[in-house]
Parts: sequence; C-alpha cells; structure tokens
Amino acid sequence: MHLNDISNHPRVVIIGGGFGGIELAKRLKDKPFEVLMVDKNNYHTFQPLLYQVAMGDIEADSIAFPIRKIFAEQRNFAFRMAMVQQVNPEKNTISTDIGEIAYDYLVLATGSTTNFFGNDELAKRTMPMKSIPEALNLRSLLLENIEKAIITESQEEKEALLNFVVVGGGPTGVELSGALAEMRNYVLTNDYPELRKEDMKVYLVEGKEDLLAVMSANASKKARDFLTELGVEVHTGVHVKSYTGDALVIDNGKLIQTRNVLWAAGVKGDMPQGIPQDNIVRGNRIQTNEFNQVKGFTNIFAIGDVAAVITPETPDGHPGVAPAAIQQGKQLAKNLVRLTNNEPMEPFKYFDKGSLATVGKNLAVADLGRIHFQGFFAWMIWGFVHLMSLVSARNRVIVFINWAGSYFSNSSGSRLIIRKYDAEKMKIQ
Repeated sequence: MHLNDISNHPRVVIIGGGFGGIELAKRLKDKPFEVLMVDKNNYHTFQPLLYQVAMGDIEADSIAFPIRKIFAEQRNFAFRMAMVQQVNPEKNTISTDIGEIAYDYLVLATGSTTNFFGNDELAKRTMPMKSIPEALNLRSLLLENIEKAIITESQEEKEALLNFVVVGGGPTGVELSGALAEMRNYVLTNDYPELRKEDMKVYLVEGKEDLLAVMSANASKKARDFLTELGVEVHTGVHVKSYTGDALVIDNGKLIQTRNVLWAAGVKGDMPQGIPQDNIVRGNRIQTNEFNQVKGFTNIFAIGDVAAVITPETPDGHPGVAPAAIQQGKQLAKNLVRLTNNEPMEPFKYFDKGSLATVGKNLAVADLGRIHFQGFFAWMIWGFVHLMSLVSARNRVIVFINWAGSYFSNSSGSRLIIRKYDAEKMKIQ
C-alpha cells in the first residue's frame, strides 16, 4: 500500500525523524495505518556523535542516513521533506511550506533545540551543536581560528583564537571538552607544526557544582579527574556573565580572552505553533499523560525530548535521552493499534538502562543500575553501544574504521575546511 493510493486506514502523521519518530514508524509496519513522516531534513541524525563531526574525527554522512532508505521495504510509509509551521487541531491538519496535510492521529516527535535561557547575546555569539549543519559550522570555525593563530603577530589575538570554552557540564559538554583536549595533546603540533601544545587551552564551565549531574557522584568525580588529567581547566558552580565575542566573563570574576565559545548548557523542546500555551511546561516541553497524549486532545501525541510525561510517579517527566524516546515510540505504536481496536491504552513505563559518557581515549564513565565503573572497560561499552545504535551497517563500518585509525594513530580525520564559516549566513540554519 502506498499513501498515494485510496485507503480507508487512518493516517498517522509523525513530525520529526529522530529516535522516537523512527521507532514509532518502524513499529507500525504492516499495521492498519497510513504512516506519513514530515521533517525539514531528509535524513536521520545520530546526535550522540555530533561532537566527533565537529572535531573532524568522522564525516557527517557517518552519522546520517536517508529516512526514505530506512523505510524502503515498508509499504505503508511515506516521507515528505517540509517545514512544519503550525498544528491546526480544530481541522486535524498541519500547515507546512508544501501545503496543508491532514491527519487522523498526529505525533509530535520534534526533539529539542539549544536553550540560551533568553540571552540573545549568547545566542548570537556562541556556537551550538544540535544538528549536522551546526557541527560543520563549529568545525569550520575551529579550524579557521587555528589557521589565523598561525599567522597573527599579536600574542593577545593568538590566545583568543586558541582558547576554547565549553559551557555546560552534561554529557555533550564533557565529551566535547575531552575531544578538544585530545586534539590539543595529539593532533595540534602534528597538523600545525608552527604551534605548541601549550598555545591551546580548553576550559569547561558548568553552573552546577558537579559535572554529569544526571549520573552518580562517582561518575561525576571521575569525569572531572579525567578532564583535569587531559589538561582541561574545569570551573563548576559558576555561570557565564557575559560574552562580547572576544572576552568571556564568568560570575566568579574570571575573564577569558576567546573567540571560541561552544554552548552545551541546555536544551528546550522544539515544536511548531498551535499547541495551547497551558500545555507547555518547564523546558518548553509539551505536557502529556501516561499514554503520551497531549493534554486536552485524544488524537495528538508527543514523544521524545519534546514530551513531558507528567504523572504522579514522574512529576518532571523523563530524561531527554534516546532510550526514552525509543521506548515511547515503541509503546505508542502499541497504543495506536489498541485505539483502533477500541481497547484501552497501556501507560508508558520507562526502563532506565543506565548512563554512559566518554571523556577521551580509554576514558569513560558508566552507571549501569547499581554498578558504577570507569576507565577502559566503560569506554569499550560506550563504543559498542554507540556503534550498535547507528541506523545502518554502513554507518557502523565507517565509524568503526575511523575509530580504529584514531586509536592506533592518535591522529585521524581529515580536518578539511570545505566551506568557510560565516556567522551571518550559517548560524540561522
């Protein structure tokens, strides 16, 4: 069955091709539904490895896969590349830049975007990393500033070009700081013999007292120890007070001359217009019940980072991580089938499989239930889990080959400046 055919099956429109949306669509294969996915990109992004794209360790197509190819064998699936502008619940349609699309069931799986907490100065001058275009922007900026540092005659400007500040001590911030430190330790002088390792400095700034606040105290401490060993200067319990584009001030009084501020300090739900404001809760997420139904609607659902499943057991919702989104997509597929069969839906229950974060080569931390460990074994588990989570065998092979080359040579990646970074043109993507 193709969606262009006449069909009496209800149409499920899924906005977003992330982890939750992909899992839901897969689970509806051979079920009595028309499945239509809408996304502004025609590919699925494996976001946990975006920082490696930014560092030039792997190429963008290693962590991206065409959505249509994922569902090539699924005959009740279709895809439209479009920007969704608004949800129209009163008409059961969504407005997009390619026209209006009708639905019987609507699923918002739109994920999250960078949260600058209302600070326009930081939004304009710092570098986010929530998409492949943003990761490529960051790569261009990083490499261009290193090139500029080689030829500048001003020591002050050289320091600003080679000082890197990562804001945010969650998994993304920790992994990005570690990757920058490893680039400084193993790559800088090989690729740029005019520079010394000591010329490049890496700072990590975190508002909470501990890094990796969502993980155990042991993981937090070990991550900080690992970063310190790699040469990262870690500041916790502090916030960015201001950033002019040349100088960053922390509220403990420290001033850092830098042209490179990488923002990993928070995310917020990303959604089209049309959802009533009283349905939006903390973190700009959409409040749902235990069945992932948006409050006040029977045929609109939200899953993944954009959803806050508010129940007495989960008053703050679930963590914005891939396993939660995948599990919600799986459960929602079952509930949609139950709805069409006039059967009661089953509540979503999140099973926390644990948390992993890598800091660098042979350095990672792991919380798996009551078991907490770190070092080489945790790093191996992190690598295995991320490899197996990639969408295709091709992606797994490419990433594994890149990782193997990096492990044995300490210097993988091409670090090409394919396009020059232009803040006015690129940061709007």
